[in-house]
Amino acid sequence: MKKLTALLLSLLLVISIFTGCQSANPPADENTGDGAQQEGEVTPDEGSYTTIKVAALSGPTAMGMSYMLTESDAGNTKNTYDYTIYGTADEVAPLLIQGEIDCAAVPSNLASVLYNKTEGEVVVAAVNTLGVLYVVENGESVNSIQDLAGKTVYSTGQGTTPEYIFRNILSENGIDPDNDLTIEYKSESTEIAALLGSTDENIIAVLPQPYVTSVQMQNSNVRIALDLTEEWEKVSDGTVVTGTLVVRKSFAEENPEAFAAMLEEYAASVEYVNANPAEAAVLIENLGIAKAAVIEAALPYCNITFMTGEEMKAAVSAYLEVLYGQDPSSVGGALPDDAFYFGA
Repeated sequence: MKKLTALLLSLLLVISIFTGCQSANPPADENTGDGAQQEGEVTPDEGSYTTIKVAALSGPTAMGMSYMLTESDAGNTKNTYDYTIYGTADEVAPLLIQGEIDCAAVPSNLASVLYNKTEGEVVVAAVNTLGVLYVVENGESVNSIQDLAGKTVYSTGQGTTPEYIFRNILSENGIDPDNDLTIEYKSESTEIAALLGSTDENIIAVLPQPYVTSVQMQNSNVRIALDLTEEWEKVSDGTVVTGTLVVRKSFAEENPEAFAAMLEEYAASVEYVNANPAEAAVLIENLGIAKAAVIEAALPYCNITFMTGEEMKAAVSAYLEVLYGQDPSSVGGALPDDAFYFGA
């Protein structure tokens, strides 16, 4: 009897092991082969990927993310992106400092300010947007930077990137921004857009995309007089770097595979947006940034890009040096050291 009991126990153990192996190794799909993944299916390693809290601004700095965020909502990304689109950078900065978000698309000078303020906790990981500023007018009086002398120019962004960019271009062309013309600042781009769209008076303004395109769709007399990215490149070694992706250093170091996957998915998103403007415009409208018709027309002028590593470092460092020369406080009082450039 004891021998029979031992035999039964041994048999049960063998059956248990066999069925356990079957669970760990499911049979091959007859169409895709053993363990093959269906096309378009995402099967993330739960130990490597995570939920990433992302913030972006309502404008070009968020546009390149639109495909990635939409795919995340559909469950088609390795990470899950818990995102919010904000109206101003002032809303985003404290969230990064307090550790309430992990990554954010912000103006490049703010990236430097945050690096200095957090003593290196917030670092830059990618460039996502180059120049988006243009001089526009509903007239024909401006065809060069020199033509701005003696004029009144409306602009937004006093004390921020648009002011520093515009003042540097004027100064490098021998125009004193304080005495040779009048720069009248408005708090919002929508104020200037409304002014250009509602009057026949010759108005000259500095506006970012997609507001430029929006105004032109309202008033066909409004034209792009100057591309300030081109004007910057005429007098500087580098280019305008409007937007960057920043990340909390501790998050990137604690989640290396997840953050690497985010950079890959972000790069693919930017590629999709630039290659498919009509489809991307719908995704961007769904994020609440602007109407699809405006976005589709504006995308070629938004200079959405994706740079990492040494290419990112070269572009950002050259740009910040110019801003620092204009006003050290614009970059947080000091130029960031090499540790600022994640992955470079």
